[in-house]
Amino acid sequence: MANSGSLTQARNDKKDEFYTQLADIEKEMNAYIEYDANVFRGKTVLLPADDPFESNFFKFFALHFNDYGLKKLIATSYDPSPIVNTQLELSLFGDDDGLKEGTSSKLSTAYKIELMDVSDFDEDGRINITDVQERLRSERVKIDHGKPSKMLSYLEGDADPDGETRFSPGDFRSAEVSALRDESDVVITNPPFSLFRDFLEWIEPEKRLFSIIGNVNAITYKSVFPLIMKNVLWMGESIHSGDREFKVPDTYPLKSAGWRVDDKGNKYIRVKGVRWFTNINHGRRHQPLSLMTMADNKMFSKHKEVMGHDYQSYANYPAIEVPYTDAIPGDYAGAMGVPITFLDKYSPEQFEILGLSNAVAKPITNFVEDDAVYSKGGPQFYIKDGPKKYRRTYGRVVIKRVDGSTR
Repeated sequence: MANSGSLTQARNDKKDEFYTQLADIEKEMNAYIEYDANVFRGKTVLLPADDPFESNFFKFFALHFNDYGLKKLIATSYDPSPIVNTQLELSLFGDDDGLKEGTSSKLSTAYKIELMDVSDFDEDGRINITDVQERLRSERVKIDHGKPSKMLSYLEGDADPDGETRFSPGDFRSAEVSALRDESDVVITNPPFSLFRDFLEWIEPEKRLFSIIGNVNAITYKSVFPLIMKNVLWMGESIHSGDREFKVPDTYPLKSAGWRVDDKGNKYIRVKGVRWFTNINHGRRHQPLSLMTMADNKMFSKHKEVMGHDYQSYANYPAIEVPYTDAIPGDYAGAMGVPITFLDKYSPEQFEILGLSNAVAKPITNFVEDDAVYSKGGPQFYIKDGPKKYRRTYGRVVIKRVDGSTR
């Protein structure tokens, strides 16, 4: 039901302040924990550029601080975030309790939280998110009275020694937040869609664990696909298809088809094509696909393009066309072009990734202009449909079976 242009519109307008649902975070993190119960134990987790009091990421990891055995949880807000300290259920900074008359909280700007432990702060015999809330409330009162806090502090942004523009307080590219990255073992967040490439590079994916949300088309980015080929980055476990709902600021224009406003006035939109991009292991990544033979696909495939048809070869690359992941022939040892969504089910023990179609496709010069427009969208694979007639395919990932792998 979502408008597929939601992400494009967000990128163009720079309106990409999307807030992830708690259930979506929980499903993905559970997949990592199920594969390795100690994956976060003893580690410092950074949640950057995402207001801790609006973010379900902070709420989730604060709730599971002790379960996961975290060493430290760091979260930063961004200035100016359009919903900073205004909407999350915690409502930590929704009033000025405890402040002197005539003063108010300054936490409408960027700040950081460094959580070292979660204990029974309110002494009610239970440890839960209320303990985190009450402890942070007390720390907020400290700093608003000019007293130091080891847990809560403001972010100042970069200095401007040469008169050039520097990054705003809380921007992930700022020196302050980059220093927090350098002390972290894991980075987890929903980064700005318009800055996905920059954010991924900033993480330094070969140095630390990460799990971030992006659009599936990011697979094809020149800075992303080589990481997939090297098994430095892969798709997460919990989102394979369909769309996901995100909370957006009150000022966000509801232009897409998939949106709603709840009974509290909170706005939500549904966005197609989102995925988790990660280098944290999960069980799905090591489960081989169950595949039919070429002959069985021809006889029994549910796809009309496959059933009753031979697999076709590309005119400009030595591989066969496989239009659906479930049509990959288990008895073919050569190169195959498969949809980019194959990576949702990719197991490195079963297949080797050889490249991306727009990087390995050879130019075609002897085509009829009216029948195949090679110039649009860059090079891709073509299937010959006549003496000078070619059919262009969608973007493809080129794979082959790992020697010795079974169906």
